[in-house]
Amino acid sequence: MTITPIDIQQHQFKTRPIGYEKGGVDHYLEQIAEELERYHRQVQELKEELARTKVALQEMQQRESTVKETLLTAQQVTEDLKANAHKEAEISLAEAELEAENIVRGAENLRMHLLNEIQEIKCQKVSFESALRGLIEGHMRMLDLEAPPMAEPWRVAPTVTEIEPTDTTVLPEQNDEGRQD
Repeated sequence: MTITPIDIQQHQFKTRPIGYEKGGVDHYLEQIAEELERYHRQVQELKEELARTKVALQEMQQRESTVKETLLTAQQVTEDLKANAHKEAEISLAEAELEAENIVRGAENLRMHLLNEIQEIKCQKVSFESALRGLIEGHMRMLDLEAPPMAEPWRVAPTVTEIEPTDTTVLPEQNDEGRQD
């Protein structure tokens, strides 16, 4: 039986000529005591449940705080990683550009070197052709001076025009006397 404060205020005991009926008052007091004990147990249970709920709430708040800190740390680490990756990419790009410039510069230097070598070889060719022509003309003059005049009709007149070397190897240069150095 549930007793409310209004029930207690409005409860009327049976009266007797000397006062209230003792059995009815005792019975009602027992009911009130039982109800108060039940309320007291219920309040204790609720207090214990509230304490457990507060502890669980504190644990959840600590976990939430830890999760927030972890997320912030992860976000900071992610941003740091992105920044480092960006810096590394910039460094790699700069190194690649520098290497490309070095390769282009090396190729240009090699091209210039090869052009100089080609020019030098052309000069050597002209020099060789001139020396060879001089040598052949000198030998022809010597042959013309030393040879007795022949009256034979079968004699072939030597004709030398220009000799083109077919071998591209460089021959040693000749001095003014026609000797090779």
